[in-house]
Amino acid sequence: MSSNNNLPPGKIRNIESDKAAEAVGRHSAGVVATKYISFAAPPNVLQLTSGRNLGPVTIAYETYGTLNSAKSNAILVCHALSGDAHAAGFHEGETVPGWWNDMIGPGKALDTNLYFVICSNVIGGCKGSTGPSSVNPGNGKPYAMDFPVITIEDMVTAERYLIDFLGIEKLLCVIGGSFGGMQALQWASKYPDRIVAAIPIATALKHSPQQIAFDEVIRQTIMADPAWRDGNYYDYGQPEKGLAVARMIGHITFMSDQSMEDKFSRKLKNGNLSFRFIDDFEVEGYLRYRGYNFVKRFDANSYLYITKAMDYFDLSGENFMPGIKKTDIRFLVISFKSDWLYPSHQSQDIVRLLKRKHAYATYFDLSSTYGHDAFLIEIEDETRLIKNFLANISQN
Repeated sequence: MSSNNNLPPGKIRNIESDKAAEAVGRHSAGVVATKYISFAAPPNVLQLTSGRNLGPVTIAYETYGTLNSAKSNAILVCHALSGDAHAAGFHEGETVPGWWNDMIGPGKALDTNLYFVICSNVIGGCKGSTGPSSVNPGNGKPYAMDFPVITIEDMVTAERYLIDFLGIEKLLCVIGGSFGGMQALQWASKYPDRIVAAIPIATALKHSPQQIAFDEVIRQTIMADPAWRDGNYYDYGQPEKGLAVARMIGHITFMSDQSMEDKFSRKLKNGNLSFRFIDDFEVEGYLRYRGYNFVKRFDANSYLYITKAMDYFDLSGENFMPGIKKTDIRFLVISFKSDWLYPSHQSQDIVRLLKRKHAYATYFDLSSTYGHDAFLIEIEDETRLIKNFLANISQN
């Protein structure tokens, strides 16, 4: 672990933070730092699916573990909608680990004693990679809605630049849940010669009308806030009310009816009904807390762009691996029985399509009461499946 002797000016050493990190140090990726690469400087711009160009492009990323001499042990982790490059370990002086810390580290599912694990922030995001909040080199102001509409294919193309930069010819595996699972499938379809295996979790080949409908309500909620200012709010502050309510809607879809019953039931916050329009029920308070905390860490325009990219995503039928009749990529597909946002039948559609490509595909539909959030919570079951799968493909 690194010392705190080189903290930035004004950064107070947090002894409790150090103790927390040390307590899990043997099972943690340790203290990590986000890194950045830039590419696609004009005239060598990134050509997008829409026909527009983007450049220069910056990607934020983190790595955990060591790349072996053959460069054959690299695993790319693709984050979900509101995720970022900080998937594991601790940033200097902080007590909150990365968003998939339970899955990445020594002895964990993505064992950093064995594998070199990479996670990057997607383009269109707001955690260090180029997105609508980034400065437009054309006018020196944030892109806002001048940022081009991007697709998951564009995001994966940008990720490929990162993998090239790291000198990795072939990834051992690409893994992700939800939106991250879409990226994993896109890698398999677009760069079948660049990966050995893929693990799409709680995801789909394409959004259903209901999934698109939820995303559209979320987008309209943000855009209906007068503070959104047609996306040009960066000099004034976030459209807090719209973004908070949008996230509240999202959280409802992440949980199952059973998990809400188990967590909240009809419990009252203060023991009695107020007979006012406040958060009487604990579930109301939870949603408000989640919504207004989200405003502090995520850009509203990025929420618009990423959900639109998810709605545009479609690898069904002949869109998946076009022109390829058989693939040697090995797949582990995981779904959860209580996930009504990305129901199990959508993962089963993935498996059926893989079988038509004569792919090696293993499928597990796990029992859980946590709904879509299960891919972030059901660590024990996922760890067992993923460890065994990776061990098998590493031996072949």
